[in-house]
Amino acid sequence: MAVMKQDRAALIELREVSVMQGDTLALDRVSLRIEAGEHVAILGPNGSGKTTLIRMITRECYPLLREGSAVTILGRNRWNVFELRPLLGVVTNDHVAACRREVTALEVVLAGFHSAIELMPYHAVTEEMRRKAGEQLRALGIEHLAGRLMTAMSSGEAQRVVIARALVHEPRALLLDEPSNSLDLRAQGELRDTLRDLARAGTGIILVTHHLADIIPEVERVVLLRGGRVVGDGHKRTLLTAARLRELFGAGVELLERDGFYHLV
Repeated sequence: MAVMKQDRAALIELREVSVMQGDTLALDRVSLRIEAGEHVAILGPNGSGKTTLIRMITRECYPLLREGSAVTILGRNRWNVFELRPLLGVVTNDHVAACRREVTALEVVLAGFHSAIELMPYHAVTEEMRRKAGEQLRALGIEHLAGRLMTAMSSGEAQRVVIARALVHEPRALLLDEPSNSLDLRAQGELRDTLRDLARAGTGIILVTHHLADIIPEVERVVLLRGGRVVGDGHKRTLLTAARLRELFGAGVELLERDGFYHLV
């Protein structure tokens, strides 16, 4: 795989990247550059390759080795995965499901320092870690959940704990894969408020979703993914049109914009 040379390292840069999932070509010659601190939404229907893209970035799967293909993260094309994980705060539904155990919110957040779901006997926990975990819980307005078991929380509360876990080591960006799945309307609203606060505070956000309403006003760039290919990349005012979305999702839709949020009707 080729090495990219560039003057300023992007958070993520892909060039002609293809990924197989079993016998399926999940990503097909994808080229994409996302800068550090940028807020980007990757929008597409189910099966478009969105989750594969996240898994490839986090080194859970790997691209095909092809001439001219390259992947760099923060300017490097080779990473020890244990060094990479603290730099990318990842939130997936799998993480939320895995955290629904007989462990407290504080324990889950502390486990984030070790890129784990729960603390194990061999995980060292320092007072500095405890201080930072408490700060993160307070920053997300969930310090009252610190001692509560994850099994006793609503889906929205558990989601915010998992976000705190992803942020506790001060990553370079937060990657969210379909974050509003399984959340009720109130929890969806709370999630979007949380993401808006993080974006305003300068946290880079890469939001992978098929729900248009997840795209908060602070996200201005949208990447459209369909059939494993990038079919659009630009400002959301240009790409979020009824015509483009009908083509993307293969269904008749109407579009409503209100207070910076877009909705399908």
